[in-house]
Amino acid sequence: MVSYVFVQHHLWFMYEVLILRLMDPAMRKLITTQDGSHSLFSETFGVSYHSKFGAIQETQHVFIDAALRFKAVIQRKIKILEVGFGTGLNAFMTLLEAHKRNLLVEYIAVEAFPITMEQVDTLNYTEKMGNEEEAAMFQQMHQCEWGIPVDLSDNFQFQKLKQQFEDIDHQNASDIINFDAFAPNAQPHLWEEPLLRAMYDALKPEGILTTYCAKGIVKRR
Repeated sequence: MVSYVFVQHHLWFMYEVLILRLMDPAMRKLITTQDGSHSLFSETFGVSYHSKFGAIQETQHVFIDAALRFKAVIQRKIKILEVGFGTGLNAFMTLLEAHKRNLLVEYIAVEAFPITMEQVDTLNYTEKMGNEEEAAMFQQMHQCEWGIPVDLSDNFQFQKLKQQFEDIDHQNASDIINFDAFAPNAQPHLWEEPLLRAMYDALKPEGILTTYCAKGIVKRR
């Protein structure tokens, strides 16, 4: 009994240490990817928020071309759930695409451990894309209150939820899910069947789940 209690307290202590590391801005380092766009490197997990080959390039290929543009061919009004808001790059590029194609996008982003505004200000996305007004919208994404929908433009409603990914309970609600958690080798529990099932349940019929991960074990689940 004593051993069980000791192990229980030890595991809880380790969990608290991990949470503190996740929340510590010093554990995230600014990096420049090969297309010149910025990303962050998590020293806690030993992985970057985007592909080293290009943050903007990755978002364009995985989340815009493979999902948003595909869905935009058949409908103008699109509801998106993002699992892993991170730097906000996916949401920002979706906003730009909504303006370009005159889409009506409702975007909900889930993030348990948001980056700081100081880190947001170091990112160069608005220097590479968008105009001055859209750059202000990127800032507003990070500054707006949690859990409250905000109309950033006539084409784009945005809401962010500060919660664990495992707590997602949307049902038959999203046209697209942008699954952008850290890689399976860094956070394997986020790629297990329970969360994948929750995301499947959150999709509308004919919905699209898109992610950068191409590992066979994830596909089979």
